Amino acid sequence: MLFHTWPFLLFLLVVLPVFFALGKTRLWPLWMLAASYFFYGWWNPYYLGVVLYTTVVVYALVALMDRCPPDGRNRGVWFAFAIVCTLAPLLFFKYARFTVDNLNALLSCLHVPVKLVDPATLMPFGFAYLLPIGISFFTFQSLGYLIDVYLGKVERERSFLRFANFVCFFPILMSGPIERAGHLLPQFRQFPAVRLRNFTDGASLFLVGLFKKLVLANYLALYVDRVYESPQSFGAPALVLATVAFAWQLYFDFGGYTDMARGVAKLMGFDLVLNFNHPYLATGIGDFWRRWHISFSRWILDYIFMPLQMQWREWRALGTAAALVVTFLVSGIWHGAAWTFIIWGALHGLGLALTFELERSSFCRKRVPKLVKQVCVFAFVCFTWIFFRANSLPDAWLIVRRIFTAAWQDPQIPGLMVAAVVAVWLYQILCESKFRSVLQTGFVRVGLAVLMILGLFLCSSGGGAFIYFQF
Repeated sequence: MLFHTWPFLLFLLVVLPVFFALGKTRLWPLWMLAASYFFYGWWNPYYLGVVLYTTVVVYALVALMDRCPPDGRNRGVWFAFAIVCTLAPLLFFKYARFTVDNLNALLSCLHVPVKLVDPATLMPFGFAYLLPIGISFFTFQSLGYLIDVYLGKVERERSFLRFANFVCFFPILMSGPIERAGHLLPQFRQFPAVRLRNFTDGASLFLVGLFKKLVLANYLALYVDRVYESPQSFGAPALVLATVAFAWQLYFDFGGYTDMARGVAKLMGFDLVLNFNHPYLATGIGDFWRRWHISFSRWILDYIFMPLQMQWREWRALGTAAALVVTFLVSGIWHGAAWTFIIWGALHGLGLALTFELERSSFCRKRVPKLVKQVCVFAFVCFTWIFFRANSLPDAWLIVRRIFTAAWQDPQIPGLMVAAVVAVWLYQILCESKFRSVLQTGFVRVGLAVLMILGLFLCSSGGGAFIYFQF
């Protein structure tokens, strides 16, 4: 059930009135949970088993861990066991087959007459091939809760119903943002206040996200898909243009989902964290990750980078660089079980490690023009997106090679696509300038809303699933 389809509209027309009607009773959390399970089960009823497993296991093991003394050994044992049990479904469904295939390839290269069994054969009806949508997101959200309780940052949630809603709250279940327990769980402890502002803000966010997905992302996808499906047929200009177009397509697609998720949650009275903040205006690679997929960036910063940096602090700058590389290797693997994603993560890790001190230097902050930094960062990010988008590692290397060696002729530039991207880019520049207050006036906001509605009627297409559903 996609946000931009009629079934989801009908779903909301049933869920929201009942949700508000039950506001003065104790039944609203149960109704919200039922709606979330129906929403997730709509894709495939099998998926519900994974969500239920994660909910029950994390809730039960955290309860057992919390009964141990804070400095007791058993607490650490329960914590480690809970981490393994929480990660188990993600590791099996997303990475088991990739791991077995690579081990078999290695054994074949070593001429070892052994072949490991495909994990799909261990499950009935090919269930192992069904990667549950959103498993990376609700797994990391559950892990964040588990770690925060262990570290004493939040108290254990004693209401199973409330915790179940935290794990599978339907607006964020598929592609985030990855919420922290300290931010979202308190909002579920009482029925949210019903305000007109929630409806106007929620509807505005949903409209913006709908426009990003159906008009901008889907339009850019037409060009990107054509080029990336047969990169050997295109010259350097088309490959460069398609790569830049993909950078914006991914931003509009994922950012559009996040806007719609935040909009739906706001309609119900819940606040979700900001997940994107004009990332292509970043002046450094670190700044880019403070603007792009912010909830995930903060997750890996707090739970992977900071512990590694503390552990390797005696190495000083080298320890920080190593922690960055390892952290973004994990980021790459999290995005997908493929070498293209691993290389994408490694490139960002190396880029951050090499520019970590430079970005903080007075020379970079005071002497290098802002536009120069923005162009350099955007070029680097676009280059790494090649590995993110390519259908295979050979395709990625082919694209990189052809960009630097193929002829620069007959670019066949689609003017409307370029104009749309430039218009959005200029709008974002204005949003971060002294003219921001003008853009926030009622006249401009209403005008933009009217233009987006017209765009949806004139230019939108049905489109498919959101790109990040595969992660």
